[in-house]
Amino acid sequence: MTGKEYVAKVFEKVKNDNPNESEFLQAVGEVFESLVPVFDKYPRYIEENILERLVEPERLISFRVPWLDDQGKVQVNRGYRVQFSSAIGPYKGGLRFHPSVNQSIIKFLGFEQIFKNSLTGQPIGGGKGGSNFDPKGKSDNEVMRFTQSFMTELQKYIGPDSDVPAGDIGVGAREIAYMYGQYKRLNGFQNGVLTGKGLSFGGSLARTQATGYGLVYFTEQMLKAKSITLKGKTAIVSGSGNVAIYASEKLQELGVKVIAMSDSSGFIHDPKGIDLETVKDIKEVRRERLYRYLEFHPHASYTEAKQATIWQIKADLAFPCATQNELDESDARTLVENGILAVAEGANMPSTLPAISIFQEAGILFAPAKAANAGGVAVSALEMAQNSSRLAWSFEEVDQKLQDIMKSIYLNASQAAKEFGQEGNLIQGANIAGFLKVAQAMSAQGIV
Repeated sequence: MTGKEYVAKVFEKVKNDNPNESEFLQAVGEVFESLVPVFDKYPRYIEENILERLVEPERLISFRVPWLDDQGKVQVNRGYRVQFSSAIGPYKGGLRFHPSVNQSIIKFLGFEQIFKNSLTGQPIGGGKGGSNFDPKGKSDNEVMRFTQSFMTELQKYIGPDSDVPAGDIGVGAREIAYMYGQYKRLNGFQNGVLTGKGLSFGGSLARTQATGYGLVYFTEQMLKAKSITLKGKTAIVSGSGNVAIYASEKLQELGVKVIAMSDSSGFIHDPKGIDLETVKDIKEVRRERLYRYLEFHPHASYTEAKQATIWQIKADLAFPCATQNELDESDARTLVENGILAVAEGANMPSTLPAISIFQEAGILFAPAKAANAGGVAVSALEMAQNSSRLAWSFEEVDQKLQDIMKSIYLNASQAAKEFGQEGNLIQGANIAGFLKVAQAMSAQGIV
């Protein structure tokens, strides 16, 4: 059986076994297509049926989360944790609190996490979790009651050496702290059970900045390989959460003018350059919508999401950092027509497959999410290491390790693409490099 035949056979089974899970099937299809030459070169992985084993989660947990709102009424949400692969280490992946969360999204995120975590070089497997709970508009007490109820069930399945969750969309420092407090109340002090913790109880310096900074470090390596520098370029960054804010911060430090950012309601365009302190105050302190930016910077403009997308703004670099499938075929064509030099994914799977094809056909430099946004989980693994050794590294130490990791990810993805006849294709290179480490571990461990 050829690699192409094997991949097609397994993907057909995945589609039959997971109907209507569009996000999961999209993620699986994109990875599978990249792996065809791997199976031609290593037919033993076909004989061992590695792919069919890998695409089925080791464990998928769904549970009820009842909680009391401020009016004393009982509300009910659904919680999830997918423990996808422990071949190279304990399950590691964030928790997402957002109304869109369902089984398909959790599975796509967990599947992507396998390869992302492998690429970091750290001994961590792939997992993901979350709930369809929406923290927006909820009081601190409501968020606390929900997260305590969520953790009361989740704590049965996690631990410092088995499954270590972190934050994701809707889960920041506040939510992690509440969950850690509840876990500790039920299980005693186990510092390494969550990452993204506060600095006063085991968190790591630079963890907050890690995903955004890492995205820029990866992009810098990608551009450097083509003798292009970041300094003097302009950029558009979708989103205004953790990844978007700290990617913008590092871009500005390196001489890039960030001229547009967005949230779910719309986007701001500031030709003078986005004032990040204002954005941080609006989004991280006041938890308000981004249009309030104009109250402090009236020269800027705001466009509602229903009228247009941020991708119509002309710039040199594009960083989709909001959510999955936010950048579609039409957006990609607009970016190409506007002369975009590079697209680097900060969110998980933010570009649709047709959009990616357009970028590739146009020769646009493209940094795929599982490689480019791996900085967050990489520093989460460093936080685990600090917790285990009872040490705390300086910001500079962690940041230097992050830079080294992102450089290594770029080099490994680039070399894998070249080895398998797809030089310059970082999507294929990242998928192959991430897969090979996991496949080797699975093969060595037997049928598990």
